Amino acid sequence: MAQLGPPGAVMFRGFGDEELTKQRIRRGTVRRILPYARPYRWSILALLVLTVLDAAAAAAGPFLLKVIIDKGVLPRNTGLVVAVASAVAGLAVFEALVVLVQRWFSARVGEGLIYDLRVKVFAHVQRQPLAFFTRAQTGSLVSRLNSDVIEAQQAVTSILSQVLSSVLSVVLVLGAMFYLSWQVTLASLVLLPLFVVLTRVVGRRLQRLTRESMQLNAEMGSMMNERFNVAGAMLVKLYGRPAEETRMFAARSGRVRDINIVAGVYGRVLFVALTLLAALGTALTYGLGGALVVHGAFQIGSMVALATLLTRLYGPITSLANVQVSVMTALVSFDRVFEVLDLEPVVAERPDAVTLEVSRDPAPDIEFEGVSFRYPAPNEVSLASLESIALPAGERVGPSAQVLDEVTFRAPAGGLTALVGPTGAGKTTVTHLVSRLYDPTSGTVRIGGRDLREATLDSLRDTVGVVTQDAHMFHDTIRANLLYARPDATDEELAEACRAAQIWDLIESFPHGLDTVVGDRGYRLSGGEKQRVSLARLLLKAPPIVVLDEATAHLDSESEAAVQRALAAALRGRTSLVIAHRLSTVREADQILVVDGGRIAERGTHEELIERGGLYAELYRTQYAGQANGRATAPPERPMAPRDREPGPGDLGPGNAGHGFGGPGHAGHAPGEKFFIRRQV
Repeated sequence: MAQLGPPGAVMFRGFGDEELTKQRIRRGTVRRILPYARPYRWSILALLVLTVLDAAAAAAGPFLLKVIIDKGVLPRNTGLVVAVASAVAGLAVFEALVVLVQRWFSARVGEGLIYDLRVKVFAHVQRQPLAFFTRAQTGSLVSRLNSDVIEAQQAVTSILSQVLSSVLSVVLVLGAMFYLSWQVTLASLVLLPLFVVLTRVVGRRLQRLTRESMQLNAEMGSMMNERFNVAGAMLVKLYGRPAEETRMFAARSGRVRDINIVAGVYGRVLFVALTLLAALGTALTYGLGGALVVHGAFQIGSMVALATLLTRLYGPITSLANVQVSVMTALVSFDRVFEVLDLEPVVAERPDAVTLEVSRDPAPDIEFEGVSFRYPAPNEVSLASLESIALPAGERVGPSAQVLDEVTFRAPAGGLTALVGPTGAGKTTVTHLVSRLYDPTSGTVRIGGRDLREATLDSLRDTVGVVTQDAHMFHDTIRANLLYARPDATDEELAEACRAAQIWDLIESFPHGLDTVVGDRGYRLSGGEKQRVSLARLLLKAPPIVVLDEATAHLDSESEAAVQRALAAALRGRTSLVIAHRLSTVREADQILVVDGGRIAERGTHEELIERGGLYAELYRTQYAGQANGRATAPPERPMAPRDREPGPGDLGPGNAGHGFGGPGHAGHAPGEKFFIRRQV
């Protein structure tokens, strides 16, 4: 097991981890495979019929050789030799055609199963709560949808036909051998028990190695995924650790190499041993059969047919031995896929859920009644096999700390409610409960008087719009990212939303306009530009309830003022829940809730809270003192400004000088001027 970091650091799973790799395949795995095969039952039936024909043709070949030798060659019957030889050639052509058609049916069933499994796993993962994605590694999830699904489908296609073909071949060949000579057949089977013992011993070890190899490959894929995206690559370069990252990757890659070497050796030892046993059996057949031929008790054609049949007997037996390894690999893969499918989402839509019907004019209110919340335990939302850094089994089931405690408030319809308070007080958790990314541990969250747990998730998503402090963009065009909010929106509606978000002039300056590709996670745009595109996406959705979690945090002073004007119009008539760290930004809020330690410590308007002289007044005085000493970057009177924080990657001020696309009317400061000063704060 490899350890990264100083003593006492978290242990990474590595080669030899018994907790995950020595698990037995769960009961019922085989039974659960059958429903996935049912839609392809006729294709599978055709595949099996072709397999039977192929096995029968393989068993018939040696009998034709016997006829050629005993009835044609020895009696010097040329006509019979030519006729039987033609039959052998025809049988070979028939076998070739059968194999080709067999392959077509196998591919049809196999690719269909891959499609079905991938779509089902993807849809199931999409239903998982946010906590699942905060714990699971992306590479491990991708591995389940790629390598595991591909390995799993082989259990229903190539492995199924291979097992049937091998079993039929063994039965038919043994029947033919006993028909020719039961004495020689019994003698040749004396080595068969060694086949069985060797297969069972090595097969079990290969199953464990296969499971661990899958896990290590998934972890290596996760590392590549994290380091190869823009944010990960930037972090590595800024901290000057490419060499250490290479060493870490080499260590993980080395564990994959080592386990594959061990698995390869085990597999080759099994194959060589079975091949040796088959050769010894063939030698025994020729020896005993040859002696019988010499003494006139046996025909030479029968001896050749027996020897040929024996090679076709040990071949399927060897294949069955390897099939066991393939079957175990496929079952392990199915087990890993089912492991994900069995993880029930903690936030689920009830069967009797109803559409959340709310008015848009006026907008609905938001009500919290006695809401307490603690984040779910790791075993409730994730799998240890999806986490490269796993907690001990005992720590995965314990309850987490209380985040919210008996929170009760009402955000009035059409009004602006601000959430302020120290970092970690529970403000973002409140907004997560409004959009039902989580369900409260106790208490009720209502919109328009309806408990959110009684509403359909689709109708809730249509009702609540959220803009977070870190706007995410897919690696696609600006148009595609905007249409994600409303796929049927017209170009005119897109342009109108972008104008309202103060981003249309910039988009028009791009050579490809709305069809400009924003790059991985939108990194070709500055932080402020991404945030304005995200606001345009919200405006396009036009929900009656808006949640802003530091939504203007990345904006420079010019963009900030423009977006404030856009937000003033966008929030008018809508129920708004806004998180702000700069208290001067929410002075005009209809209601300010001060969250501290998971409770509502204070509530009221700005003037009421200042007059009360509590936590809010203390925080406000602290920030005002900082502004008076020149540490603030925005005037205290501006409504809805961003919190005081450093800009995000690529945010070079209003002009975005030297980064991204730039464009006419988008050059503010001299290149690097304000950027350098802001980075020194």
